[in-house]
Amino acid sequence: MAKVLMKGNEAIGEAAIRAGCLNYFAYPITPQSEVAEYLSKRLPEVGGTFLQGESEVAVGYMIFGASGAGERVMTTSSSPGISLMSEALSYIAAAHCPAVFVNIVRGGPGLGGILPSQGDYFQATKGGGHGDYHLLVLAPDGVQEAVEMTMQAFTLAEKYRNPVMVMGDGMIGQMMEPVEFPDDLKTEPTNKDAWATNGMSTRKSKTPNLVKSLFLDSAELNRNNLDLKAKYEQMKKEDVQYELYNADGDYQILIASYGTMSRVCRTAIDMLKAEGIEAAMFRPKTLFPFPEKQVYDAAVKDSCKCVISIEMSMGQMVEDVQRCVMGKKPVEFYGECGGEIPSPEKIIEIVKELIG
Repeated sequence: MAKVLMKGNEAIGEAAIRAGCLNYFAYPITPQSEVAEYLSKRLPEVGGTFLQGESEVAVGYMIFGASGAGERVMTTSSSPGISLMSEALSYIAAAHCPAVFVNIVRGGPGLGGILPSQGDYFQATKGGGHGDYHLLVLAPDGVQEAVEMTMQAFTLAEKYRNPVMVMGDGMIGQMMEPVEFPDDLKTEPTNKDAWATNGMSTRKSKTPNLVKSLFLDSAELNRNNLDLKAKYEQMKKEDVQYELYNADGDYQILIASYGTMSRVCRTAIDMLKAEGIEAAMFRPKTLFPFPEKQVYDAAVKDSCKCVISIEMSMGQMVEDVQRCVMGKKPVEFYGECGGEIPSPEKIIEIVKELIG
């Protein structure tokens, strides 16, 4: 398949169409507004629906309505916009509805700035809204993975009847790279007649389907939360994704990193190798479920002296790394934010200090 040069935001929009999503509701916010701009033109060409809501709050509930009706639906936003959608995200998760949310992260907290960041890790993986719920969170490292993960997100959302988030950053959204759109990632929608509010006449049924998140009976609410927890446990068993880099042999230090930051770390590892210093990288592709056993196994290798989490934040994923390593090796942290991205040279300097 021929590759085409595309900006990340536009490639995400095209990937959604290739995955069979014909419903997109959004509100513009930098640095992801090009997704909406692209889809406002492309969706009408393929018989789809584009709608700009009056706010991110409204968009969240538009997504809830479409997903509750069993339609493939997506929105894209950035950090404070996702915050405004978080109430709807909790409702969608509680009601067992599939939907795809893309967060092209910008610097924060507050309005922050429009440059790339990884400061939304807590929001995405620990539940940005209220209650006991989780999103399945995918973290691409570039435009090609953003395409693939956007397409995978619809399949995973329908598999679990749960919202899925693709979490990139401003650099992934704005940079241009050659990409291809794999045909084998487009899947047919799962049977929605069993649960969706898609019309009794459509289903030729006399029984209405009810999609809800309100459970006034405590036992019923408890059962719903147990059902949700069972899904999250299934995700941990079946859909953990990760990459190990330069980890086949012995290494003195393990770098934990994801997204755009992992590409800088990969360059630093290659430069260290040229100096005779062996470092490896563990990159989670799913931030939830987090690859708990895999990062533990990589960290406790005899040759590994310590682990360092390198992030474009003030330290968020490092807490999951520490939890998984369970004190078997020292876990350090280095991060920059506000749009500042640690350079390969800075990472090399830090690694040399840690390994003495």
